Amino acid sequence: MLELWVTSRQGCQIDSCPNGYHYPCGDLRKHIKMLLHSKWQWDSETNKKLHAVKLLVEPWPSLANRKADTLITRLRIGHTRFTHLHLLLGEEPPMCSLCNCHVSVRHIL
Repeated sequence: MLELWVTSRQGCQIDSCPNGYHYPCGDLRKHIKMLLHSKWQWDSETNKKLHAVKLLVEPWPSLANRKADTLITRLRIGHTRFTHLHLLLGEEPPMCSLCNCHVSVRHIL
Protein backbone atom coordinates (compact mmCIF):
# COMPACT_ATOMS: atom_id res chain seq x y z
CA MET A 1 0.00 0.00 0.00
CA LEU A 2 1.31 3.44 -0.92
CA GLU A 3 0.65 6.41 1.30
CA LEU A 4 0.68 9.88 -0.22
CA TRP A 5 0.51 13.16 1.68
CA VAL A 6 -1.08 16.01 -0.22
CA THR A 7 -1.07 19.49 1.25
CA SER A 8 -4.38 21.25 1.30
CA ARG A 9 -5.07 24.18 -0.96
CA GLN A 10 -7.19 26.40 1.23
CA GLY A 11 -9.25 28.91 -0.64
CA CYS A 12 -8.44 27.35 -4.01
CA GLN A 13 -11.20 27.92 -6.53
CA ILE A 14 -11.78 25.46 -9.37
CA ASP A 15 -10.77 28.06 -11.97
CA SER A 16 -7.61 29.15 -10.15
CA CYS A 17 -6.02 25.78 -9.28
CA PRO A 18 -2.43 25.42 -10.50
CA ASN A 19 -1.14 22.89 -13.06
CA GLY A 20 -4.27 23.15 -15.23
CA TYR A 21 -6.35 20.64 -13.19
CA HIS A 22 -9.91 21.90 -13.45
CA TYR A 23 -11.87 18.72 -12.72
CA PRO A 24 -14.15 18.26 -9.74
CA CYS A 25 -13.20 15.31 -7.55
CA GLY A 26 -16.36 13.36 -8.42
CA ASP A 27 -15.62 13.54 -12.16
CA LEU A 28 -12.05 12.39 -11.65
CA ARG A 29 -13.16 9.46 -9.48
CA LYS A 30 -15.76 8.46 -12.09
CA HIS A 31 -13.16 8.64 -14.89
CA ILE A 32 -10.66 6.48 -12.96
CA LYS A 33 -13.38 3.94 -12.18
CA MET A 34 -14.34 3.81 -15.86
CA LEU A 35 -10.69 3.28 -16.90
CA LEU A 36 -10.21 0.45 -14.40
CA HIS A 37 -13.47 -1.18 -15.46
CA SER A 38 -12.45 -1.07 -19.14
CA LYS A 39 -9.11 -2.73 -18.28
CA TRP A 40 -11.00 -5.44 -16.40
CA GLN A 41 -13.26 -6.33 -19.35
CA TRP A 42 -12.52 -9.61 -21.07
CA ASP A 43 -14.65 -9.05 -24.16
CA SER A 44 -11.54 -8.93 -26.37
CA GLU A 45 -10.14 -12.18 -24.94
CA THR A 46 -12.21 -14.62 -26.97
CA ASN A 47 -10.14 -17.70 -26.06
CA LYS A 48 -10.89 -17.46 -22.32
CA LYS A 49 -13.58 -19.60 -20.69
CA LEU A 50 -15.27 -16.63 -19.01
CA HIS A 51 -15.83 -15.02 -22.41
CA ALA A 52 -18.12 -17.91 -23.35
CA VAL A 53 -20.06 -17.52 -20.08
CA LYS A 54 -20.49 -13.74 -20.10
CA LEU A 55 -19.16 -11.11 -22.48
CA LEU A 56 -19.14 -8.10 -20.15
CA VAL A 57 -18.17 -7.66 -16.52
CA GLU A 58 -21.36 -6.59 -14.83
CA PRO A 59 -23.49 -8.08 -12.06
CA TRP A 60 -25.97 -10.85 -12.83
CA PRO A 61 -29.52 -10.23 -11.71
CA SER A 62 -29.89 -12.14 -8.45
CA LEU A 63 -32.87 -14.34 -7.73
CA ALA A 64 -34.84 -14.28 -4.49
CA ASN A 65 -34.21 -18.00 -3.96
CA ARG A 66 -30.56 -18.77 -3.07
CA LYS A 67 -30.81 -22.40 -4.21
CA ALA A 68 -32.16 -21.42 -7.64
CA ASP A 69 -29.51 -18.69 -7.93
CA THR A 70 -26.76 -21.24 -7.19
CA LEU A 71 -28.21 -23.71 -9.69
CA ILE A 72 -28.37 -21.13 -12.48
CA THR A 73 -24.82 -19.95 -11.73
CA ARG A 74 -23.45 -23.50 -11.83
CA LEU A 75 -25.22 -24.13 -15.14
CA ARG A 76 -23.82 -20.89 -16.60
CA ILE A 77 -20.23 -21.83 -15.78
CA GLY A 78 -20.74 -25.51 -16.62
CA HIS A 79 -19.93 -26.97 -13.20
CA THR A 80 -22.37 -29.71 -12.21
CA ARG A 81 -21.99 -32.95 -10.31
CA PHE A 82 -22.79 -34.95 -13.42
CA THR A 83 -20.12 -33.26 -15.55
CA HIS A 84 -17.40 -32.91 -12.88
CA LEU A 85 -17.79 -35.89 -10.53
CA HIS A 86 -15.21 -37.85 -12.53
CA LEU A 87 -12.54 -35.32 -11.47
CA LEU A 88 -13.15 -36.06 -7.78
CA LEU A 89 -13.24 -39.81 -8.30
CA GLY A 90 -10.23 -39.94 -10.62
CA GLU A 91 -12.22 -41.55 -13.42
CA GLU A 92 -12.52 -40.89 -17.12
CA PRO A 93 -14.94 -38.13 -18.15
CA PRO A 94 -18.45 -39.31 -19.04
CA MET A 95 -19.13 -39.83 -22.73
CA CYS A 96 -22.36 -39.20 -24.61
CA SER A 97 -23.84 -42.50 -25.78
CA LEU A 98 -25.32 -40.92 -28.93
CA CYS A 99 -22.37 -39.00 -30.38
CA ASN A 100 -19.43 -40.42 -28.40
CA CYS A 101 -18.09 -37.05 -27.17
CA HIS A 102 -17.45 -35.68 -23.66
CA VAL A 103 -20.59 -34.71 -21.77
CA SER A 104 -20.85 -31.04 -20.80
CA VAL A 105 -23.67 -28.73 -19.78
CA ARG A 106 -23.58 -27.08 -23.21
CA HIS A 107 -23.75 -30.50 -24.88
CA ILE A 108 -26.73 -31.58 -22.76
CA LEU A 109 -28.66 -28.37 -23.38
